[in-house]
Amino acid sequence: MAATLCGRLFPKQGWLPLTQSVRHGSKAVTRHKKPMHILKQKLMAVTQYIPPKPPIPRGAYPPKIITVKEETGLMLILKKQVKTVFQDCKMIAVIQNNSINSEDMLTLKRRLHKHGITIKFIPNEVMRSFLQNGIYYNLLPLFIGHTVLMVSKEPKAKELLLSLKGSPQMVLLGACVENTLLSAEGLLSYSRLPSVSVVQGELVSGLTMLTSRTAALLQRHPAHLSALLQQYVRQQSPEAGGEQEAPKVEETV
Repeated sequence: MAATLCGRLFPKQGWLPLTQSVRHGSKAVTRHKKPMHILKQKLMAVTQYIPPKPPIPRGAYPPKIITVKEETGLMLILKKQVKTVFQDCKMIAVIQNNSINSEDMLTLKRRLHKHGITIKFIPNEVMRSFLQNGIYYNLLPLFIGHTVLMVSKEPKAKELLLSLKGSPQMVLLGACVENTLLSAEGLLSYSRLPSVSVVQGELVSGLTMLTSRTAALLQRHPAHLSALLQQYVRQQSPEAGGEQEAPKVEETV
């Protein structure tokens, strides 16, 4: 009996059971959360409630002190110079200086000087202070970075553009020609217009042609009438041998 129990409890060496239980990892099906669609995410982000911020009680923060910067004497002198430039010059161009060297700048000055155009180096702070409360307020966004002014007493847009072609470091931003603000494209279109003398000549020739045509039209009927009367007098005279054909009168238009 004891041998039988020992044989059952303690199996023989090399003997394997018919069934063997092996435990694996959990294979239970779990329901994962489905990701939200991108359009729904955008809609939820847009419609998300944002609570209003609570008002700041009075006295919680110290009051803001607005400091007014006083203009120095040099700034006042430069503002007077800028005012004089805008009053005397009919063309004021704003140019962006992209690190041009001294030799190229000297060459550009010589080319511009031949056409009566000068270069003014005025700080942007002075220009902004002058343009803030003036009629040239729309020029204010152009004065950012390194800028210079090219001015002339007469509008010489064509000469200015030809001079700037040899200096690619100088970029035209805009201009004021005869109290009219122009962009770079507008100044290019303005330079292609004919000169005042050519326009005046075309106007005079057109008016002369119209007046000469009007005078010819006014003289056509009296000339025709006088020719008919002369022919009638010739026919009524006793010396006329017979009726003659009426002369043809050329009508001038």
